[in-house]
Amino acid sequence: MEWIISAAHFYENNQTPILFTAGVLFIYVTVRIILQKLIRRQARRNSISYDRVVYMKKLTNIMMLALSISILGAVWEISIRGISLYFASILTVLGVALFATWSVLSNLTCSIFLFFFFPYRIGQKVKIIDGDNSLEGVILDINLFYIKIETDEGNIVAYPNNLAIQKPITIRVK
Repeated sequence: MEWIISAAHFYENNQTPILFTAGVLFIYVTVRIILQKLIRRQARRNSISYDRVVYMKKLTNIMMLALSISILGAVWEISIRGISLYFASILTVLGVALFATWSVLSNLTCSIFLFFFFPYRIGQKVKIIDGDNSLEGVILDINLFYIKIETDEGNIVAYPNNLAIQKPITIRVK
C-alpha cells in the first residue's frame, strides 16, 4: 500500500515535467518531420544532389536534438553545479578549436544558406569574380565545406562556401 501512496505522490509532484516532456517530444518529432519534408521539397525544386540533402537532414537533426535536450534539461531542473565544470572544460576546448578554425564554422553556416538560397546547380558553368583571382568552371559538387569546381583547364578547385556567399558569381551561358 505504501508504494501506491508514493507512486501517487510522485505523479502529483512530477505531473507538469512529464507533460512538458511529452509536449517537447511531440514538438520535436513534428518539427523534425516538417523540416525533413521542407528539405526534400527544396531539393526537388532546385535539383539538389542526394548527398547535400543527407548533409542538411543530419545537420537539422543534430540542431533539433540539441535544442530539445536543452529544453528538457530546463524542464527537469537538472542541476548545473554537478556538471558545470565538465561543460565548461568542453566549451573551452571547443571555443579554442573553433576560434583557431573559424572558417570551418563559417563554412558550415554558409552551407545552410547555400542549400536554401543558392541559385546555381551542379553542372552549371559559373564564373567567380575575385579580381585577379577570378575562377571559371563547371560546378561538380556542393557539400558542407566547399564547392567543387572543374576549371576549363581540367583542374578541380575546392572553393570555400563562405567565399561563395561573399563574392559575386555569374552563370556562364555558353
